[in-house]
Amino acid sequence: MIDAMHEPQCLNSKQNPFLIIATNPRFLIALICYFTFASSANAQVVHSSDDQSGNGNFTIGPDYKTDPDLTDRGNPKGRSFEFSMKLADSKIFRGDDKTLDPKKDVRVKRKIFVYVPAAYEDGTEAPILVTFDGPSRFDLVRNALDNLTISKDPNRKLPAFIAIAVQNGGNDSYGSQRGLEYDTMSGRHARFINDEVLPAVLEDAKIKAAYPNIAFTNDPWGKGVMGCSSGGAAALTIGWFRPDLFRRLITYSGTFVDQQDDDAPEENDYPLGAWEYHSSMKLIEKSEKKPLRIFTHVSENDLRSKDPASTYHNWVMANKRTAAVLKAKGYDYRFVFSKATRHCDRKVFEHTLADTLVWMWKDYKPE
Repeated sequence: MIDAMHEPQCLNSKQNPFLIIATNPRFLIALICYFTFASSANAQVVHSSDDQSGNGNFTIGPDYKTDPDLTDRGNPKGRSFEFSMKLADSKIFRGDDKTLDPKKDVRVKRKIFVYVPAAYEDGTEAPILVTFDGPSRFDLVRNALDNLTISKDPNRKLPAFIAIAVQNGGNDSYGSQRGLEYDTMSGRHARFINDEVLPAVLEDAKIKAAYPNIAFTNDPWGKGVMGCSSGGAAALTIGWFRPDLFRRLITYSGTFVDQQDDDAPEENDYPLGAWEYHSSMKLIEKSEKKPLRIFTHVSENDLRSKDPASTYHNWVMANKRTAAVLKAKGYDYRFVFSKATRHCDRKVFEHTLADTLVWMWKDYKPE
């Protein structure tokens, strides 16, 4: 958990409590904080600023626990659905791009998982959250919806968004369909989700039978995306290139490195792929600020964490640089650094995802 554990007056255990007492009239709070952090064996969260918006940099770990709001607490359940989309039927990702490596398998069809929370009222235009590499952490998202859409705490409540998990097109890295979809610097994936996946959800026979008047909002502030690794890069890229469609972005262990295919047409404009967001071209720094709300995370032992910058492949460096430039540019952003964890570590999701979702949907109001 993040927000529940953060108190602006509580600093870290390396500070001298007597100096704090001498300069802070609320010395008792400082003293309690000092001994609490010094003796606690529980996970710590250290916030880098006193920003009451919840924005900023957080450090968590090395101990982790599952947020109760990400477990089954016996609250009313929504409805789950699953259907498939054939790649050959797509006008955007057919699985036959010339950049694909013929040795890497491409799925014949991709699965789509949908969860409609109990709090959703048929006929209303629902906000949505699309997650990548489906089903991925869909179980945690479902539990968060069950528990937090009915929360009595206005500061810890979720709108009744419909969750949609989209399976990737197959395989990984250079020359793969997954890499084409997730690591390419363009608005193509955003068009695929918006123009093909979302209509397919609304037209699915089983979903329509259960919710005859189901509808999605057209408000880009009501449309979020979430992914890990290259799925995290995909989340940032969707919002970056199409903020008119999606504006709430969640990335864990984001692949903000040079993972774009070397023979992709987009190499002409972005030769280092997602590395260009924070370094080299410095897209975030040098571009006009976009209407986006962005969560990023990286693990202490994430991929290639010891690599020099010249490899363009250090995940820790890439995510820290991304967070720094988002802060400097004045974005609504949150960056979490998790100690003693690895790439896309499930225990990080179990510890943080409820708080991440609450922060991500903060101030959302239906049109």
